[in-house]
Amino acid sequence: MKKFIGFVIKEFNHIFRDFQTMLILFGIPVAQLLIFGYVVTNEIKDIKIAIFDQSKDDVTLEISNKIIASGYFILDRNLQSDKDIDKIFKQGNVREVIIFEPDFANKLQREGSAKVQILADASDANTANLIVNYTSGIIRNYINNTNVTNGLPLNIIPEVRMVYNEGLKGVYMFVPGTMAMILMLISALMTSVSIVREKEMGTMEVLLVSPLKPGQIILGKVIPYVSLAFIDAVVIITLGYYVFGMPIRGSLLLLIAESFLYISMALSLGLFVSTVTNNQLSAMFISFFALMLPTILLSGFIFPIKNMPLILQWLSAIMPPRWFIVIIKNIMLKGVGIEYVWKETLILVFIMTVFIALSIKKFKIRLE
Repeated sequence: MKKFIGFVIKEFNHIFRDFQTMLILFGIPVAQLLIFGYVVTNEIKDIKIAIFDQSKDDVTLEISNKIIASGYFILDRNLQSDKDIDKIFKQGNVREVIIFEPDFANKLQREGSAKVQILADASDANTANLIVNYTSGIIRNYINNTNVTNGLPLNIIPEVRMVYNEGLKGVYMFVPGTMAMILMLISALMTSVSIVREKEMGTMEVLLVSPLKPGQIILGKVIPYVSLAFIDAVVIITLGYYVFGMPIRGSLLLLIAESFLYISMALSLGLFVSTVTNNQLSAMFISFFALMLPTILLSGFIFPIKNMPLILQWLSAIMPPRWFIVIIKNIMLKGVGIEYVWKETLILVFIMTVFIALSIKKFKIRLE
């Protein structure tokens, strides 16, 4: 029995001395609990809105202040013309526009009712639905309190319109997100095992004595996978359009070019993983764990980034799928051109350049 107890103690000591095992046992569960606890929420906060007040009376000002003071919304700007609505939605910062009809207060007092139009960017259908419900609830609460105070049966009629996705189809949200996740996982996974496979099969020595430079070897590894992943992207876009009815309102050429850029970035990330791991199992584990969960949770694919704590918002800023999803939605749903997605495009180019440079540098170290 003493021998058995000694054996068990030895196993505990072995586990406690192994940092990777301790990380898997305690670090990963804690990290997942914190991430899921803060990210998985149905609440909204700090949603940027714009107000087009055609009446500018005391009632519309009071309603506007009540909406902004709720803590759920931030006033981005006051619009001066309805011609600015489409432009501000395409810029992507504002998620809702509230329009008060002319002579709002007088109509409310004279006729007993007035209209307010609520326009929501429904490229993210779930968030748009929440935004509209919160706004309508605030307006309804205001008019109910007013009726109790004044003893009058006044009514404010919200007219809701979902922009870019009037039917609130979930596929408009899931096709871009799924496309970003699939291309990231497949592209990164394929390349993450490429150089590791060479080391495990013993063919790395052949590459080391070849006249090829490190950059040429890396490009040679990447080019075939770029071609294959690009075919995957075309298949996804085709299925989204013909099977799920996902519109392509913008330039198809720009959409393909952005997909090609994202694939190249994902391949460079996978290639970097392959240069810092020693076996295919480790490369595959890192690719799945380090890419799949962040892509789902921190990219805005399912959960709004604005709902997350500030530290997770900063972390999401270095997640390439976040920027690719913005690009895809803007091109396919809003029909925008490069002038509206140039910032996100440059971010992807920068990330790709960093990982290619790190891969080449790491590969050079391994050659020495």
